[in-house]
Amino acid sequence: MRRAVLAAASTSALVVLMLSLKPHHSAVPSGGTSVSARAPTPAPAPASSGTALTDGMYTGDPVNTQYGTVQVSATVKAGRLTAVTVLRTPSGDGRSRQIAADAVPQLTQEALSAHSAHIDAVSGASYTSQGYIQSLQSALDRAGG
Repeated sequence: MRRAVLAAASTSALVVLMLSLKPHHSAVPSGGTSVSARAPTPAPAPASSGTALTDGMYTGDPVNTQYGTVQVSATVKAGRLTAVTVLRTPSGDGRSRQIAADAVPQLTQEALSAHSAHIDAVSGASYTSQGYIQSLQSALDRAGG
């Protein structure tokens, strides 16, 4: 009887854990290495932070990572993040350039979908992801978000 209860409880816990995992999106635009992207259609609602952003282009702080500096610029229209342009990425060696080339389009796509810097890091590009997110957040902070 105890084994049955233990088995049922552990199975239930495993199912709950699996259902709580976020799906990982690995779609990369066909351009592959593009560092500038635009959202398909900006919605008129305010940003997810609860504060409407002021329209304009805002440059984020340069963020120094273990492998190099990351800096982005954010464009806000109708109070929403509509474009992110990457100004600097780690480029000290070929591996850093390749990681940035793979991660930046994914990060940009997620930021434009979320209309914020509240996005997941790209697996295998932790430092670049953190630099991107911090630089984007500083740009959005300048926009009033």
